[in-house]
Amino acid sequence: MRLSRRQVLKSAALGAGALAVPRVLTHGAWAQARPIRLGGTLPLTGPFADTGVWVERGYRYWAEKVNRQGGLLGRPVEVTILDDASSVDRAVSLLERLITVDRVDLILGGYPGTAAAAQMALVERYRKVYISMGGHMASFRRGFKFSFGGPPLMGQWWYEGAWRWLSNIPKAQRPTRAAAITVNNPVGMSARESIQDGLKRLEIPLVMDELYDLPLASAEPLVSRARALGADMFLANGFFPDGVLTMRAMKALDYNPKVILQAIGTLIPEWVTQLGPDGDYVVSGTAIHHRLPYPGIAELNQVARERWNLKWAPLYFLFGYAWAQVLQQAVEAAKSLSHAVLVRYMRETTFKTIAGELRFDERGLPAPYEYATQVINGEVELIWPPGRRSAQPVYPKPPWRR
Repeated sequence: MRLSRRQVLKSAALGAGALAVPRVLTHGAWAQARPIRLGGTLPLTGPFADTGVWVERGYRYWAEKVNRQGGLLGRPVEVTILDDASSVDRAVSLLERLITVDRVDLILGGYPGTAAAAQMALVERYRKVYISMGGHMASFRRGFKFSFGGPPLMGQWWYEGAWRWLSNIPKAQRPTRAAAITVNNPVGMSARESIQDGLKRLEIPLVMDELYDLPLASAEPLVSRARALGADMFLANGFFPDGVLTMRAMKALDYNPKVILQAIGTLIPEWVTQLGPDGDYVVSGTAIHHRLPYPGIAELNQVARERWNLKWAPLYFLFGYAWAQVLQQAVEAAKSLSHAVLVRYMRETTFKTIAGELRFDERGLPAPYEYATQVINGEVELIWPPGRRSAQPVYPKPPWRR
């Protein structure tokens, strides 16, 4: 069923943590212009909702700012985000409805990688530009012409900064045995590729390589095995809920390796909210960060402070904004809503974004990123590369606080 203009505007106001629809939408000739309609799906409920709501807020704030500044191509923008309830099938069916029934002008990318990968195949069929995290490297190897990672969340790149950081620690002080647990889906398996490559380069043997299915009822058996094997490096390739379970199990079993790497979860505020000091010292990766010096980051940090009483803009809020920012720049520079025109333009230019400069290759990917983060005293700090460092890394990990 197609949403009315009133329903879309009401959704925009309620769905962004009470982001107000700019008054300019309701006054003057500008407001009478046919809006440019953007649509997408996100997991606003279900296991990925903790992250999905921040992507949505990034999209909503981008739309609010664009409308405050006069719109896109001189027209207001309307954003419709449908809740796919963390279901890949629902993400595909709802996006197809937005394309074929609601006939939105532009597409907003989905989350997580499993949903994005499936939607990339769909938009390729309909020849619609799609900017998102992508479905990790496998999705960008399929020859799609209309999908871009702007920037991507690439499992194969996720730990690259951590490997480079560890390679600069004297070999005698590095971990000697690694244990990994990985969620058995495309997201986890993508990060697992990075583990296998990185550990090989560092010459650290992987003594445990365990897969698990969601939902994870208990992490204690997995953690207990890693501890028994004497692994002084632990890698948890999962999502936020199972990451929290894992950290709690590690503390309960007094398992304290030299370094802990966690794939997804440490970069959202809920990590610290739920774990407190027990969430400290965990290392992860990112393609974007609230302390990077790029134009727009300071403004988004201020928005996070004013609207959600947070010290900094959450990672996935930044991602949502960045994906919409790339789409906006393409539309404004090409002066067109034609997806064929947009895709040609996007393969020929460099975009200046809150994630830095992005130029897409034939796969739709920018250059690989190599940032590493570590939670230190409840703050997600940049620890690599040295030129972007916001704090000195803490290594080895201190004992658990009792």
